[in-house]
Amino acid sequence: MQVTRHRTTTLGLVAFLAACSAEMGESDEFLGEDQLASSVHLKGGKNAEPSFIDNGLTLTGTADLAGLGEGDILITINATANPTAVCTNPSGANQPPGQNPAPVNVTGSASFPQSQIKNGSLSFSVTTQPPASPVPGAPDCPSSNWTETITDMRFTSATITVQQAGTTVLTVFCSFSPQTSNGLVPSGNVTCTSL
Repeated sequence: MQVTRHRTTTLGLVAFLAACSAEMGESDEFLGEDQLASSVHLKGGKNAEPSFIDNGLTLTGTADLAGLGEGDILITINATANPTAVCTNPSGANQPPGQNPAPVNVTGSASFPQSQIKNGSLSFSVTTQPPASPVPGAPDCPSSNWTETITDMRFTSATITVQQAGTTVLTVFCSFSPQTSNGLVPSGNVTCTSL
């Protein structure tokens, strides 16, 4: 009787393993892409942060990712900045600089095919688009007939979103204190949180 029980248990285990093997052979989603990419993080330990460069009118974020699964990657950076602008009257004479329009949001994105992922890792660099300039309607100038041109952006925050196969797998929010000035943003001025 014990021999039959072991034989039945063994046959049941073999049938289960065969079913699992068949399932894996039919689809890579046996484990699920979300599970494969559930531990996406920045390389460098728990305090890892992207590096940033203030390019004047744009912001570039650079980092190394680990824990990626299979599928193409879309990385988006959305940054908020305090712009500086100048107003020019219709005759072309400039007003003194120092016009400070309301904060502006700028966004940029880059796509990376799955083939660029090596052992679950990917290095990236993504730059925002510049703000719309001249500013439509010149709201910060004496008249809407004037031209308002943004000449610089001082970034206060940035959010980097990583999507794989259409699913968000990592969001990192970073703030800059003090706000940025042109060039490499000192790492001591950056505070990031992975959401």
